[in-house]
Amino acid sequence: MTDTWWLVAAKAVAVFVFLLLTVLVAILVERRVLAWMQVRVGPNRVGPAGLLQSLVDGVKLALKEGITPAGADRRLYLLAPIISVVPAFMAFAVIPLGGEVSVAGHPTMLQLTDLPVAVLYILAVTSIGAYGIVLAGWASGSIYPLLGGLRSSAQVISYEIAMALSFVTVFLYSGTMSTSGIVAAQHGTWYAFVLAPSFLIYMTAMVGETNRAPFDLPEAEGELVGGFHTEYSSLKFAMFMLAEYVNMTTVSALATTMFLGGWHAPWPINMWDGANTGWWPLLWFAAKVWAFLFLFMWLRATLPRLRYDQFMALGWKILIPTSLAWIMIVATARAVGGGGRTSEWIAAIAGGLLMAAIALAAARTSARSRRSITRRDHAPWHETGGFPVPPLPNRRTLDPIIVIRQEEIDA
Repeated sequence: MTDTWWLVAAKAVAVFVFLLLTVLVAILVERRVLAWMQVRVGPNRVGPAGLLQSLVDGVKLALKEGITPAGADRRLYLLAPIISVVPAFMAFAVIPLGGEVSVAGHPTMLQLTDLPVAVLYILAVTSIGAYGIVLAGWASGSIYPLLGGLRSSAQVISYEIAMALSFVTVFLYSGTMSTSGIVAAQHGTWYAFVLAPSFLIYMTAMVGETNRAPFDLPEAEGELVGGFHTEYSSLKFAMFMLAEYVNMTTVSALATTMFLGGWHAPWPINMWDGANTGWWPLLWFAAKVWAFLFLFMWLRATLPRLRYDQFMALGWKILIPTSLAWIMIVATARAVGGGGRTSEWIAAIAGGLLMAAIALAAARTSARSRRSITRRDHAPWHETGGFPVPPLPNRRTLDPIIVIRQEEIDA
């Protein structure tokens, strides 16, 4: 980048304001969308049609009393929210929001900066945010926040690997780790179609990475009261919520950049010659990001929370092995096809076959589980683990169904 200092500062402020406004709007939109999906009334009191609800909530949190537990490690307790929120903003520095525009007569790209390894920078910075959650749970001096922090560390390790592996195929096809280079490589065909398994793996991993439902295990209020931020209040609690929504925006922007052509206009708008010039790309980029944000809200309103063992098994037994197998398939397709359209067709067909095989295996596993549950429901109690009372030693346990039928015969 060759921008002047004032232009760099202006773009940094613009990115910061864009993320803050996106968070304010996303909180309100999520509450209204959840209310619409659950057939109830959402926020409609504060401001016209409830549009000022997010702003008032922020002011309310700022004016609340901040309480620090007596047994907390005060320095780390206060530092943890900062560690969570700062990397969330830093990761957006290398996201391209559009092409070249003119600002006060100075041509500049709608991107704060770019790096040859920009995607690795994003992965590194977003990983630091997990330390804030872990330290928040440990520094609170309470058992339930500690369990939430430990869950978060295991969750990030599991799904960060799957997320990074889903990017490898993108690097193979684009030939670069630069975000602007990856967007330019998708000028003809988006990688969401060519590398569909990578796209699906990333969408699953990004929900787990941001601790959102149905993967919000670190803050499972049903079993951990509130998770890692149970002992936080006032602005410190608001910073954790800010970090969560900024991370949602960041992973949505990264999905747009890596798989949906970035700021390029979708079909059929891209048939217009001026669709990818000027300030129009900023509109297409924002629309794609909001499509992913709506997906987050939809999942929260639709799916129940997974058990922790199911959640970890999904990451280690399904996502990571599938990613490794898919990388080998794409590398082979690139070698056979020579990197042109032929390799894209080979990868697309192989991806479809891989997803069909996974769907078939999932259906067989589900059917086998249902049969196992049916057998367990009709088996005698002593064959299902002795629920609710285990059999005593040297005692014969009768099936209650047989006992009831014998009593009916006797009657």
